[in-house]
Amino acid sequence: MTIFGMSVHEFAFMAGALIAAGAITGLLAGVFGVGGGAVIVPVLYEIFRILGVPDDVRTPLAIGTSLAIIIPTSISSFRAHKARGQVDMSVLRVWAVPVVIGTALGAFAARWVPTEVFKIVFVVVAGLSSMRLLSGFPFRLGNDFPQGPLMRVYGFITGILSALMGIGGGQISSMMMTLYNRPIHQAVSTSAGMGVLISIPGAIGYAFSGLGKAGLPPFSLGYISLLGIVLFAPISVLTAPFGVKLAHAMSKRTLEVAFGLFLLVVSARFIISLLGY
Repeated sequence: MTIFGMSVHEFAFMAGALIAAGAITGLLAGVFGVGGGAVIVPVLYEIFRILGVPDDVRTPLAIGTSLAIIIPTSISSFRAHKARGQVDMSVLRVWAVPVVIGTALGAFAARWVPTEVFKIVFVVVAGLSSMRLLSGFPFRLGNDFPQGPLMRVYGFITGILSALMGIGGGQISSMMMTLYNRPIHQAVSTSAGMGVLISIPGAIGYAFSGLGKAGLPPFSLGYISLLGIVLFAPISVLTAPFGVKLAHAMSKRTLEVAFGLFLLVVSARFIISLLGY
């Protein structure tokens, strides 16, 4: 007996893993202001590997599906953070256009970029963020964000890297805000809004980039698994507000260390993958 082209055992495994990961993703989205892609991507990658999805489409499929799942999760997280008055809307307004442009370019490039590039980008960005947060070293690029085109360049770079990593931009924008002397709680809260700006154009770009690709599993729209969205997204939306409450109950240093450890674990997983394990 098969369900959606998979055996009952395969479908039960996929459904259980996605539901459990969805709950964890929602919590992390609320706590860290990320769309949850740092959890979704490696989880989906393992699920697609076990289901026999070819390696050349497995990573972009995980990233594209992650970005689609992030849409409702990031909206839920952003609304909860905004209700607490910690979101800096002026930063989001400046970054909006360059972030969308960078995300779209990164997503369309996914059709031609080798799979190893996705993993290397993830490891470098997340690893650097982790080391800075765990060390507690008060390194700053300035006392506040620069005025003029440099801010838009930051937004553009955030969009491209987030599209290649399959995240909502929270790791990158949070790191950027703390480097310019913004409190960690404000950085996390504002970064939740980045998920909204990145996930929608990113998901659309991955859907188009994967059209006609061989080896994609049933019910895929380009590099997006529609079945993955149905099983993953609802539970993550429900748990995101609980993560927001937890974040605002933490001290500044506790939140920094927690976020740093989270990024370190994810970076290690992709390093292992790059080594062929």
